[in-house]
Amino acid sequence: MPEQNPASPGTTHAQAPRLALITGAAGGLGRAFALGFASRGYRVAVADLNAAGAEETAQLVREAGAQATALKVDVTDVASTDAMAAEAAGFGGGRIDVVVNNAAIYATVTRTPFEEIDPGEWDLVMGVNLKGPWLITRAASRYLGDGGRVINLASATVYSGSEQWAHYVASKGGVIALTRVLAKELGRRGITVNAIAPGFTLTEASYGLIENAETYGVDRGAIKRASQPEDIVGAALFLASPDSAYMTGQTLVVDGGRQFI
Repeated sequence: MPEQNPASPGTTHAQAPRLALITGAAGGLGRAFALGFASRGYRVAVADLNAAGAEETAQLVREAGAQATALKVDVTDVASTDAMAAEAAGFGGGRIDVVVNNAAIYATVTRTPFEEIDPGEWDLVMGVNLKGPWLITRAASRYLGDGGRVINLASATVYSGSEQWAHYVASKGGVIALTRVLAKELGRRGITVNAIAPGFTLTEASYGLIENAETYGVDRGAIKRASQPEDIVGAALFLASPDSAYMTGQTLVVDGGRQFI
């Protein structure tokens, strides 16, 4: 029996690698996703509004021995997402196998009482964090086939109701709701759609957002350490693997046991 590629159900190493499209991959968690999928033998399409950062990530993937392309995209724009998905599919030999909707506004979101949030900031957060996953999945879905995977990044803040962050929390709650709808609509085509809700994770953005980030919230968790990007990447690799083939519409909370739902 031929050795199975863990990145692809029923695919041998002699066949072309699968393609993972990852948004918001110019740095932080998105970069970690790119390197994580590359380590499992995927080609990686690195998509971000920051073209230079996307190319830096793509180069790191290439240095790790995998194929990568860097693509510029505005996840709030229909034409931009359509064009990017077509480019990604071209790099993948006409298909996209996994979509990781990671792009989000996070570190620059102002913590403000809900009645004082600037409406323009509200719209911006909703545009990137919620409209973005919808438009990216809309564009990429035409290239996803049976066995395709969509993985959306939500947040454990949806369950904690983090104060003075109404726009961010609401946007991520919307991602969970969108995940459930897309799971039903795309399930007819053999495509699964799931979400990951990370707790506070140590990325460049997190260090800039909270003082003493290394110890923030650790005392509230069942696992007494800070979350690393690799913890979240592992969940995504599971959701992209054959092991999760009968799982869809679900949200994995990856927060070290800070809250149970």
